[in-house]
Amino acid sequence: MTHLDSIISIIYDAIDDLNPTLRSQLDKTPETVLFGPESGVDSVGLVRLVIAVEQGIENQFGIVLTLADDAAVSQRNSPFRSVRRLAAFVKTRLDEVPANG
Repeated sequence: MTHLDSIISIIYDAIDDLNPTLRSQLDKTPETVLFGPESGVDSVGLVRLVIAVEQGIENQFGIVLTLADDAAVSQRNSPFRSVRRLAAFVKTRLDEVPANG
């Protein structure tokens, strides 16, 4: 079982990496909008953020995840909408990984 706090910390690290490239800095809160009209992140920035989160997950948990797959992008409520949604999505994906990897 993974800890949501660890996942949020990984997302915050990805935000720290992305912020220097943005006109408007993203806050590090669960409610921060990552995707959509209210976000200061364009599509390239979102891709960079997702890749950084994937790398952070691999570094911390030793698990390779692909977050931006067909199942993710076809969801009615985007898992990339906010930090909270992304963290919940990552946790669900990690919980689906068999215990032996």
